[in-house]
Amino acid sequence: MMTFSGWSQTGKITGKVYFTNYETAFGASVQVTGTKKFVVVDNDGNFEIKGLAYGSYDLEISSMEAKPKKVNISLNRPLHQINIALEKITDPKALKEVKIEKKSFKKDIIEKGFAVNVIETQEAAKRNLQTNDLLDRSGGVRIRQNGGLGSAVTYNINGMSGNAIRIFIDGVPIQTYGASFSLNSIPPALIERIEVFKGVVPAYLADDSLGGAINVVLKKGAKNSLNASVSYGSFNTVQSNVNASFRDKNGFTVKANAFQNYSDNDYEVWGKWVYNIAPNGRYEYIRAKRFESMYRSFGGRLEAGFTNVDWADNLLISYNGSQDYNQIQHGQYMTKPYKGRFSESAANVFSLNYNKKDFLIKNLDFSLISVYSHRNDVINDTVKWNYNWNGEKALGLYGQPILTNTGAQQGAPTINHMKSDIFNTRAGLNYSITENHKVLVNVMTYILDRNDFDEMQPEITRNFIITRDLAKTVSSFAYEMTAFQSRLRANLFLKNYNMKNEQRDPQIVTENGQNVVKEVVTSKRTNYNGYGMATSYSILPKIMVMASAEKAIRLPSENEIFGNPGENIISNSGLKPEQSNNFNAGLRFGPYEMNHHKFTVSGNAFWRNTKDKIVRQISDRVNEAIQASPFVNLGKAQSVGFEASFQYSYNNRFFAGMNLSKFNSLFKDKYDKNGNILPNYNKQLPNEPFFNLNANLQYNFRNVIQSKSELNLYYYCGYVAPFYTSWLETDRTTAQFPQDLGLSYVFPNKQITVSFDARNVFDEQVYDNFAAQKPGRAFYIKLNYTLNKF
Repeated sequence: MMTFSGWSQTGKITGKVYFTNYETAFGASVQVTGTKKFVVVDNDGNFEIKGLAYGSYDLEISSMEAKPKKVNISLNRPLHQINIALEKITDPKALKEVKIEKKSFKKDIIEKGFAVNVIETQEAAKRNLQTNDLLDRSGGVRIRQNGGLGSAVTYNINGMSGNAIRIFIDGVPIQTYGASFSLNSIPPALIERIEVFKGVVPAYLADDSLGGAINVVLKKGAKNSLNASVSYGSFNTVQSNVNASFRDKNGFTVKANAFQNYSDNDYEVWGKWVYNIAPNGRYEYIRAKRFESMYRSFGGRLEAGFTNVDWADNLLISYNGSQDYNQIQHGQYMTKPYKGRFSESAANVFSLNYNKKDFLIKNLDFSLISVYSHRNDVINDTVKWNYNWNGEKALGLYGQPILTNTGAQQGAPTINHMKSDIFNTRAGLNYSITENHKVLVNVMTYILDRNDFDEMQPEITRNFIITRDLAKTVSSFAYEMTAFQSRLRANLFLKNYNMKNEQRDPQIVTENGQNVVKEVVTSKRTNYNGYGMATSYSILPKIMVMASAEKAIRLPSENEIFGNPGENIISNSGLKPEQSNNFNAGLRFGPYEMNHHKFTVSGNAFWRNTKDKIVRQISDRVNEAIQASPFVNLGKAQSVGFEASFQYSYNNRFFAGMNLSKFNSLFKDKYDKNGNILPNYNKQLPNEPFFNLNANLQYNFRNVIQSKSELNLYYYCGYVAPFYTSWLETDRTTAQFPQDLGLSYVFPNKQITVSFDARNVFDEQVYDNFAAQKPGRAFYIKLNYTLNKF
């Protein structure tokens, strides 16, 4: 029941929710019937609902530990206070009947109008899935990996890829943490949710993302808990992690987690690039195991501070340390195997995280995260022999070992050290003018100071300090509004992008008959403005239309400008920013519930019109053995396409889902500087998988073997249509259709979960960037332990 008076006054309802034994009802929710207004009570059981017109309302109170309750109140004054007592459930069977109706963060962020996926990780934490696996199974997202565990990863979202997609951890750019701390270093058990924005990125993630952003939000819960897991599988792959958190009654909080990853990555490869050259020059195509592709990493994070106290919602100081060792099996293409080329990385990261609602004044929220990172990266390549895919030295016509042309596996011999100091800070202010109007200001600053030193350089240049400096600031201002009883939501924003980069290199010149070293300085300053909007309208409670648009700017990244030998990237200081006009229009139905059936259908059409697109330089010669290449400005490009998603469940036991994405990604520069028609005009861009589809099934069995246990069975399949790896139509991959099976068993106490996964069960040949092959059939078993109360 809900009625309104004709008055224009509004008030708010505050109160406390507790159980009949006076225990605080932490986690209970309070919703105003017939509206989208709801709150979750805080640690002390308090709640507040603002912006209600005077009238009569029904409040629905729900808790997993109590029977639901409905309370009617009459709001006829600015402040109405009420205390609500819930009857706690003592019979565990009755808990199955409790249903909490409240708007989740996932639903709230979707309703803002952005083209966004929100991935929840609770189920994935039980299985041997990595964070990148979850992203790859999300609509419109394609993960591009150069091999097995630890290999270089790029992300493709609706035709935009590479560094056009920015990756964040709690809003902090992931490059701050160094190569040894990647998304696969973060187990799903530590993640609250993953936000995937497509084409248009909200102001609170102020950065120079062009085609989208992926924001991994770590768990902020302050309950006492312990979680640990270990898995073992094919290719001698071992992964483990442990996570613990503690909070006392005064708000003092300590969180700690650690991870470890190891894999030999010795899976079999075959196909176009996998051949040995016999002494007589004949090609012998074989099926071989990768022999020098081992990866290991480990690290940890420690946080300490206060949560949910009067003077701070969150104040945590943290340290994050990580290291890795990565053997490099081949270059950009799999044209020849390497032996003795490897990289090492280490990072020490310190951060301060502060959040406070009602900061200084009512309705003003403030957030700050400042991070300092010291990174060390080393690339080592001094072995002078050529090798075949059997891991043996390649032999010449007379049986002699063949030397490489340059004295190393790739390029000149090198033991190159890159030491980087990074300072990154993000500060934001949100002010609610009224219940329906809000303004946001956000500033992100990223400063990099990198020094390169190569032990294999001649002595005359070895002691010269090679520096790489980059400073980037992205500022944003946004306005959010809701109208028509929250059916219409709109978000308008402006962004400013400013960057300066400078590098100092040695150059040997001859003066008076002697070689001397002179300093060559290259610098560039960039400033651009962008803007955008996102809006949604609920035609009916379960039917919503969405639209978003942005003029986006993407500044070149540090690796694109300065290069990165470990990832086979050559420097290019002349790179220009890329610009894009991005548009999305979508429709969402659901979730609809009919008896025990529940389903959601959504779709999104998109257009990306890009200028000065930054891409990895693409080969245009057949079988060219490119091992390293720079990033270049390709010119104009356009992507037009659509994505669709379908999710279905029955009786909360059977689950099915399907996602597909199809687009064209075309080169749109028609003429060169002399007015001649370019040969690649209107061609599909190479190395872009333009049609992807994935589907999954899950069924839950209860009381299997033991009472109160759960057995989950899983099936997953993915399809990638053939795509080109160069401008030549002959360089085309075959279709890919890998399929996975899995199961997990949850013991009755809900503390122990055992899972088994069979990946790529039919041993399909699967590959990504420039046809670099990924693992075939593999099996993994995982043990997960959780303790929530101690």
